[in-house]
Amino acid sequence: MKIIKRDGSKVDFEIEKIKRAIAKAFISVDSSISDEKLDSIAQKIRDTIKKKFPKDHTVTVEEVQDLVELGLIDENYYREVKSFILYRAKHNMDRKVIYDFKEYIDDKDLMEIIAKVQREFDSQRYPIESLYFKFESFTKPDMNEKQILDAIIRAASELTSKEAPDWEIIAARFLAYKMNLEIKEYEERYELYDFKSKIKFLTEKGLYGSYMLENYTSDQIDELEAYLDHKRDDIFTYSGLDLVRKRYLIRSHDGHLIENIQEMFMGIAMHLAIPEKDKIGFAKRLYDILSSLKATMATPTMTNARKPFNQLSSCFIETVPDTLKGIYRSITNFAEVSKHGGGMGMYFGKVRASGSDIRGFEGVAGGVIRWIRLANDTAVAVDQLGVRQGAVAVYLDIWHKDMPEFLGLRTNNGDDRMKAHDVFPGVCVPDLFWREVRDNMEGDWHMFDPHEVEKKYGKAIEDTYGEEFEEFYHKLVADKDISRRIMPIKDMVRLLIKSWSETGTPFIFNRDLVNKANPNKHAGMIYSSNLCTEIAQNMSPSETISQEIVTENGEKVIVNKTRPGDFVECNLASLTLGKLDVNNDQELEETVRTVVRALDNVIDLNYYPTPYAQVTNKKYRAIGLGTSGYHHMLVKNDISWSDEEKHAALADRVYEDINYYAIKESVEIAKEKESYEVFEGSDWQNGNYFTDRNYTSERWQNLAKEVRENGLRNGYLMAVAPTGSTSIISGTSAGVDPIMSRYFLEEKKGAIVPRVAPGLTTKTFWLYENAHDIDQNISMRMAGVRQRHMDQAQSVNIYITTEYTMRQILNIYITAWESGVKSIYYVRGKSLEVEECDTCSA
Repeated sequence: MKIIKRDGSKVDFEIEKIKRAIAKAFISVDSSISDEKLDSIAQKIRDTIKKKFPKDHTVTVEEVQDLVELGLIDENYYREVKSFILYRAKHNMDRKVIYDFKEYIDDKDLMEIIAKVQREFDSQRYPIESLYFKFESFTKPDMNEKQILDAIIRAASELTSKEAPDWEIIAARFLAYKMNLEIKEYEERYELYDFKSKIKFLTEKGLYGSYMLENYTSDQIDELEAYLDHKRDDIFTYSGLDLVRKRYLIRSHDGHLIENIQEMFMGIAMHLAIPEKDKIGFAKRLYDILSSLKATMATPTMTNARKPFNQLSSCFIETVPDTLKGIYRSITNFAEVSKHGGGMGMYFGKVRASGSDIRGFEGVAGGVIRWIRLANDTAVAVDQLGVRQGAVAVYLDIWHKDMPEFLGLRTNNGDDRMKAHDVFPGVCVPDLFWREVRDNMEGDWHMFDPHEVEKKYGKAIEDTYGEEFEEFYHKLVADKDISRRIMPIKDMVRLLIKSWSETGTPFIFNRDLVNKANPNKHAGMIYSSNLCTEIAQNMSPSETISQEIVTENGEKVIVNKTRPGDFVECNLASLTLGKLDVNNDQELEETVRTVVRALDNVIDLNYYPTPYAQVTNKKYRAIGLGTSGYHHMLVKNDISWSDEEKHAALADRVYEDINYYAIKESVEIAKEKESYEVFEGSDWQNGNYFTDRNYTSERWQNLAKEVRENGLRNGYLMAVAPTGSTSIISGTSAGVDPIMSRYFLEEKKGAIVPRVAPGLTTKTFWLYENAHDIDQNISMRMAGVRQRHMDQAQSVNIYITTEYTMRQILNIYITAWESGVKSIYYVRGKSLEVEECDTCSA
């Protein structure tokens, strides 16, 4: 028997297809049918065709479907036949819509994408006619193919809603097609027929680094090209793919898109695999992780890996010394970092206060604000090739004499000469201050000049922490010969809260918590953090040793000799917890270990904007493995943010596992390539790192023994960045923050683009809680749970509304400190816009 399909073609009659159609009708109304009954009805239909139709008649699909309806009615399956009739009507409508689309679209490939969407997505929530009607509303006479494609992309994007979130994925498929058309046009123009010829072309044009062809053979590139999986383009959301298109894919010098998505991921993987013995195997492993969005490298790494200018690091931190030459050296370092796309943290706590002496002349020092204004102007002037202005966080200790003026840097009142609106202030706070705030709000707080203190005592107060600091502070309070500013603690708190409410800053850096947990306290001290508050590594100022005139080739040359301090640079990546199965130990371990190895390779492959960074990076080999998709992960595991018990249990387990696998991989790399320079004497080496965190289980004891015997490759391992951009790429929630809203609208080039929470369904809708509706004390306690498993810090935000009192805001900070949270990023009000750090997006 044959059957005529709707397109007129004849194919073999298959009774199994009839059975499947009947079974679907039953499933759709939650009823069931036995196999015997299904066989019986299908056989009756087959017999009817043989007996009732002329022998020379070939039955059509429509006639068979009529017989199915009659067969179900004969058996009194009225609900099921109604479902089948509606199913037929829906499919007839879908076929009509496809025909209507063809009135506008001649491109067969584009029509196949539309048909694929129709096949793959639930027709009830994503009806193809909705796409057509929306698309038709954007059409105009005489539209060209590009305009038609743009209209379809816009239509799918604007259909996105909390009830139908996957329109955002559908829109991305059309956008991917548009991108590939542009790339194909460029490839044909320059006869680029494979990945190998494209790499050669990009290298010749100065868009790829020559090291790619120098490290990979022709056959190896062919093997890696064969490994590319372009189906993975389909997992992007529209917003994520649009961001990749605009910011990360390589373009020609005249702005044409030339690199496709999977080539980008493979190019990054190939670059980071260069130091490996098995480059091909590692490149494939890393490619699989990146292209499936299970992890993302930091923005500078994604942007610059594979390129001639390969500055791959996100974060830099400078300790500003109390000398004119040193201050200008720090400003110059910031300019170099900014020029190459990095963000910076600058610690000003060593700089003498306003009114201090200079060379014995009393009252002539201008204080830290004038130097911060210089950093502010540098951020504006060195604007990263006009793309965006530089970004710098400036840190000062809360006992510094200039603190009141510092807290007014960005607020809206006061003397403009004391303002610096383009920096991000951060305050370094000891345990003593929080304890006084909690227990002695009516007391006084004393602020000192670090230069005067060191001059009298031969010791810098900022070089102490914990009990040593508290003893020193109380000695200074009792010393009547030391000048100071005294402010009631409650007034200092008011200044902090005023700034938080108006500007979202200052960031808070809990210096005692950080330094007590520092695994490398034997080699230095940590004064402050970076632009996004997640980095906590040893810091120290550079020092000019000498300047001499020498003769080289008959010419006089001035040689400056500088002893480099610990100039922090960190390399970041983030595990996408919303995309990983955190309950699958094998998947989690493989992902963590691969990313740790990739980050360690970044240190050797990196271009360093300043030699101070290179010296420090090779000394500690610090990396910052972080996470994004935290809220997404909770919801996937059926846990609401406010369910404190379940929330804490999952966070504790997941972050302990991540830390364990990260350390385990760092040990393996140390076996191959040796430990970081100052491993001996560290808390890693003496075991204090493990005992201090109560890592007493058998697996931890075994790992501690491995570290002691074999060393560790990386002196710092974990730091959770805000992941502003890369979480959008991954289609997940940002960093360790709750989502701002389950559903919101974003304006892009005059169009309104709906955005939804990741993985939003009718089930997860109520599990998601909006950030401003959550008790922030719970968030701080959960941050404390995670903090135990991080040797560095995490970018944690506080979300407030206008209903919060000053006392409530203050209590959140006290809760964070009591929970062991090392740093706090922004305070985010509902109407307060803050500028997210993108250079640290990991």
